[in-house]
Amino acid sequence: MAVTANIHDAKTNLSKLIERAVAGEEVIIARAGKPLVRLAPIETAKPQDRRRILGAMRGKITFAPDWDSPETNAEIERLFYGEEPAAEPLRGVAEE
Repeated sequence: MAVTANIHDAKTNLSKLIERAVAGEEVIIARAGKPLVRLAPIETAKPQDRRRILGAMRGKITFAPDWDSPETNAEIERLFYGEEPAAEPLRGVAEE
């Protein structure tokens, strides 16, 4: 069963109309009795439908040929520790 509301009524009762649309009712907003728009819920994926699929990004991600070279590792150390790598790893409070 469709529910039809004029624009003025829709402004006044928007929350109720949204609830009805989410519940599955067809909600139509009209101007001077002529239908203009249909209010409908947005279909969203349920959490269980958004499972990770192994291999879904295959062929879409590429690595540079030298991504794991010693030079690259030295560059990463320089970025993390400054010009010279730290003499020993940083320790957390729990390790002291």
